[in-house]
Amino acid sequence: MSIQRIIIALIVGYAFGNIPNGYLYAKARGVDIYKVGSGNPGSTNVLRTLGKKAGATVLLMDIAKTILPILILRLVWNPADPGERGLIAMFAGLGAILGHNYPCIPGLKGGKGVACTGALCIAFDWRLAVVLLTLFVLIVVFTGYVSLGSMIACSCFFLSVLLLGRTGLLPVTASTYPLCCILSFLIAALCIYQHRANIQRLRNGTENRFGKKKN
Repeated sequence: MSIQRIIIALIVGYAFGNIPNGYLYAKARGVDIYKVGSGNPGSTNVLRTLGKKAGATVLLMDIAKTILPILILRLVWNPADPGERGLIAMFAGLGAILGHNYPCIPGLKGGKGVACTGALCIAFDWRLAVVLLTLFVLIVVFTGYVSLGSMIACSCFFLSVLLLGRTGLLPVTASTYPLCCILSFLIAALCIYQHRANIQRLRNGTENRFGKKKN
C-alpha cells in the first residue's frame, strides 16, 4: 500500500470519524450529552442517559461512520490483494477512531472509540469480530464492567493479529504482517489510553457497573 493511499485512508477515515453522532442524537432530543452521565458522547453514555433505543441507534451510527470510509476506499481502489484490503481497514479505521476521539471541529468532545474499533474489526475480518464481540459480552455479563470488556477485547484484537497473522486465517500477507501488527498494537494501546480514568476507578473499586445508575 503506497504512502499516498495510506495518507488518503487516514484523512478520509478521520473526516468520517468527526461526525458527532452521540452529540447530535442527544441534542435533537433536547439533551446536551456532554453535561449528563459521564459526559462522554459515546453509545454507552447515551444508553445510560437516554435509554436502550438511543444507545443502540448511536452505536449503529458510530459503526457506520467507520465502515463507510473503508467500503468506499475498497470500492474505489478495488485491491485484489487481501493484505491490502486488510490495510485499508486498518488505516481508514484508525483514522475514524482518531476523528471520533480527537475531533477537529470546535466545541466537540471526543469519545473513547470503542464502537469505531469494533467496526474496524468487522471490516477487517468479521469472523474475528464475532469472537471478540462474544468475549466482550461475556466479560460485561460476568463483571458488569463495559470498560474492562472493551480493553480486553481490543487487546485480544492485537494478539489475534500477532498470533494468527501468518496462518492465512486473517487478511494479512507476509508483506503486510509487520505493519498490521504495529497498527493493531496502536489501536489496542489507544483504547487502553482512552480508558485510563476507568482503569483508576477499577483499581479503586469505584467503576460503574453496566445496568446501574451512575452515583
